[in-house]
Amino acid sequence: GCAMGKVGTEVAKEAADVILTDDNFATIVSAVEEGRRIYDNILKVIQFLLSSNVGEVVVLFLATLLAPAFESWFGIDIKLIQVLLPIHILWINLVTDSLPALALAFDPANIDIMNRKPIKKNEGIFTKGRTFRIIYQGVMIGLLTLAGFIIGIATTHEPIGGLSLEESRVEVGQTMAFMVLAFSELVHVFNIRDNKNSVFKTGIFGNRILILAVLASALLMGVILVVPALRHIFSIPVLPMGNLLEVLGLVIAPLVIVEIMKLAKVNTAKDE
Repeated sequence: GCAMGKVGTEVAKEAADVILTDDNFATIVSAVEEGRRIYDNILKVIQFLLSSNVGEVVVLFLATLLAPAFESWFGIDIKLIQVLLPIHILWINLVTDSLPALALAFDPANIDIMNRKPIKKNEGIFTKGRTFRIIYQGVMIGLLTLAGFIIGIATTHEPIGGLSLEESRVEVGQTMAFMVLAFSELVHVFNIRDNKNSVFKTGIFGNRILILAVLASALLMGVILVVPALRHIFSIPVLPMGNLLEVLGLVIAPLVIVEIMKLAKVNTAKDE
């Protein structure tokens, strides 16, 4: 039952499940909407972080399995083959993932938030639909990152920076993989905002804090890609224009792939 916070008696307040401090029943609707928004945003953060981490696990796992094949295909010593350096992974986890994830907490409510049925109190977070999205989006990011690494070592034909040709090919591949992983996650965060409707329908600029977080993360990435001292620390060479265009294509790919999945209604299984 509900009790009025201002005019209600103490007995009514003690017996009630809900106390309306402003004596307005319309407040219940606003409270339900806000509660659903907070719950949705928690799920968005979980989906973004887990899909990003699954992507990192996938690319490292596949690169380890395929290392003998890379040695055979590209003539690179298997000891040199390392798709990402530890400092790359640390940077992505601390900077690229954290700022957009925090900004997702401020996402406004989805358009249809009050048209949904109430969530069962015993329903878990990892429903079939949500688990499927986390897995396929993580695999998507991992494969795109691995593709960047393969393209980098396959298109480098001259040594750079006093390194041997083998070392140069690996460094270019690592740099492309690092850039694809970092920037694709910044693009992918906009997919997370609504799992059913297109990002162009929900509006890219609906969350200003998210825009600022993505720009800040991209700016920090740009700094380590431009400043020579930081490039040396992260083992990042200057990439040719052709490789940069390839990175751009791989970075945009998550937006295209998830939009196709939304259009096909594959990842919108009943999970709310």
